[in-house]
Amino acid sequence: MNAREEVLARLAAAHRAAPPPDLSYEDIARGYRTTSDSSPEALTELLIDRLVDYRALVRQCSADDLGGTIACAVEERGAYTVVVPAGLDSSWTANLSVNVRTDEPSSDDQLSVSELDAVDGVITSCAVAIAETGTLILDGSPGQGRRVLTLIPDYHLCVVFADQIVPDVPQALGRLTATRPLTMISGPSATSDIELNRVEGVHGPRTLEVIIVRPSTGSGRMEGSE
Repeated sequence: MNAREEVLARLAAAHRAAPPPDLSYEDIARGYRTTSDSSPEALTELLIDRLVDYRALVRQCSADDLGGTIACAVEERGAYTVVVPAGLDSSWTANLSVNVRTDEPSSDDQLSVSELDAVDGVITSCAVAIAETGTLILDGSPGQGRRVLTLIPDYHLCVVFADQIVPDVPQALGRLTATRPLTMISGPSATSDIELNRVEGVHGPRTLEVIIVRPSTGSGRMEGSE
């Protein structure tokens, strides 16, 4: 068998294995994983590993220490003004010594693009986090805000609770409403040219920092680097 015949044989085999074109949506086989044996601790460690690999910053804390951990992160960032979406827990920003602006849901009270460009960062929650892919998903709910809110500021601080971490994509989609405006974030914004020169901050924040809130007292250490 020559190369041409081998390629045609593979195409024919793939065609035979494909579902019939008239197969209804309900009858499509979905044999992907929907469960996991990983413990919550293992999922958290996997998420941290993925985030650090993406060059995100990661902190861990207990729920009681969340406000102080956020304040520490913002202070170390050297920020003067941060923006938060409407509905964010006010206790999260109670310890901040910087100017905090709120982006309201009403179009009359929303910050403009130029105003968002002038702030030093944004603080949000998230809807779910995927351990396997290191992806944070925001769905526009209170505390998460409009999509533009996490695209324009150069620094995004996102809070993830341990019970929001799921193993993989199917489990994440099961927690989400597909009709909501979903934003999937896998590390800081980055792109590269044909020579693999990495440029960060082209399509969103150059710095992503994630605070993982453990169910019990955890360390406040920071992993990764800018």
